[in-house]
Amino acid sequence: MNTLSYKTVSANKETVERKWFIVDAQDQIVGRMCTHIAHMLRGKHKPSYTPHVDCGDNIIVINADKVRFTGAKWDQKTYLTFSGYPGGQKSRTAKEMREKKPHAVIENAVKGMLPKTKLGRAMVKKLFVYAGEEHPHAAQKPEELKFN
Repeated sequence: MNTLSYKTVSANKETVERKWFIVDAQDQIVGRMCTHIAHMLRGKHKPSYTPHVDCGDNIIVINADKVRFTGAKWDQKTYLTFSGYPGGQKSRTAKEMREKKPHAVIENAVKGMLPKTKLGRAMVKKLFVYAGEEHPHAAQKPEELKFN
């Protein structure tokens, strides 16, 4: 009989090590980029991934106003919001969203890919999206993250 015993190590909030990554969204396709970002926010790229623990990394996205969609999504894709009151539903196309709130395009896409629980809401707080090149997180020394 084999005397070696292997024990699965389960991560908890005290043992999780978080890194900071920066993503340049210029000329990136929104959906493809956001799937990678959601994967990193959940922590699924780590060998110590534990489903019930927020073990993901912090992600900074710059140049959110320079992302691209495939096809005719700029004119056809709509974002709906509802205030809860009768007649309170509003819609914006992706083009209007890019002009008014360029960060919301990426935030909505990533948020939709994360769990709809308390854990998912904690994960989305580690996403920082900026329309331009500047960001206030230089002190964290983020590593650059490239997607294929």
